Amino acid sequence: QVQLVESGGGLVQPGGSLRLSCAASGSISSFNAMGWYRQAPGKERELVATISSGASTKYGDSVKGRFTISRDNAKNTIYLQMNSLKPEDTAVYYCDAWLGLIGKHYWGQGTQVTVSS
Repeated sequence: QVQLVESGGGLVQPGGSLRLSCAASGSISSFNAMGWYRQAPGKERELVATISSGASTKYGDSVKGRFTISRDNAKNTIYLQMNSLKPEDTAVYYCDAWLGLIGKHYWGQGTQVTVSS
């Protein structure tokens, strides 16, 4: 019923930039918050960034100052601008949408980001 489709991943050199997109099947205003998580091989999924319906943002400590989350309500899309990429940013990045009233998260299929020289 809820579909989230990520795009924009790929291979980039250290210090480079990528912009990820997450397109939702419905109005993103329906969600209390949306965001990005990532998971590297052998590691737990971790928070990257979130943006609430009120446009407040939160970032994981490892990406503060380098990544920026934003949204375009007209396009039902959120973005993650990633600058100054490091090899440790290599992971599958997942889009998340949260329905707070029922405490449910919806997840996309993920997009691979590889930072390597």
